[in-house]
Amino acid sequence: MSDHTTAPTDTPPAADSAAAFWDERYTQSGRLWSGEPNAALVRETEGLAPGSALDLGCGEGGDAIWLARQGWRVTATDISRVALGRAAEHAERAQVADRVDWLHHDLGVSFPAGGYDLVSAQFLHSLHEMPREQILRDAAAAVTEGGTLLIVGHMGFPAWETAAPAGVDFPSPQKVLASLDLPAGQWDVLVCDTHEHALTGPEGEPSTRTNYTVKLRRRRSDG
Repeated sequence: MSDHTTAPTDTPPAADSAAAFWDERYTQSGRLWSGEPNAALVRETEGLAPGSALDLGCGEGGDAIWLARQGWRVTATDISRVALGRAAEHAERAQVADRVDWLHHDLGVSFPAGGYDLVSAQFLHSLHEMPREQILRDAAAAVTEGGTLLIVGHMGFPAWETAAPAGVDFPSPQKVLASLDLPAGQWDVLVCDTHEHALTGPEGEPSTRTNYTVKLRRRRSDG
């Protein structure tokens, strides 16, 4: 997913499955997200040597395309085939189609195989039930030695959402870190903090939303 400058209102699911819900949401607009990479991804990957990257919940491909432009070889996955189709088209126009593999996964059911130098989960939230903690543990398991796990999420609904659906979990970064249940001595915590993100509301009004970043590096077994 993406954190965009003009976020649509978070409304309850209208479809009876997560895949159908997201396909329907994407078809309601020609472009749901801004197409720009998430600011936290840009900030936190600065200085990393490009390698293999896994983008979880890639949406319309803004992050994956940006990573490809920086020299990464990207595997990008989403639950929505509509989003993946758009992302592939955007990659073609950006001339990085040969650097991104687009895979359809419901991450609560299946997870991309392999190991990656960077695993990125940007705003992996859903109004449908989703085993988010297990997905993030799978994400950690997919990080190669010396690689980076980057998790960015919301701390709550935007200020203009006055009728927010109940039951949506927005954990603190400390809770996210604890829920990963990482083996002792195998990871370094580089960032575990909140930050404010500027965005524009549905009526064009300036606003902010509190987000968090958890960034970890997997230690090499040789020290």
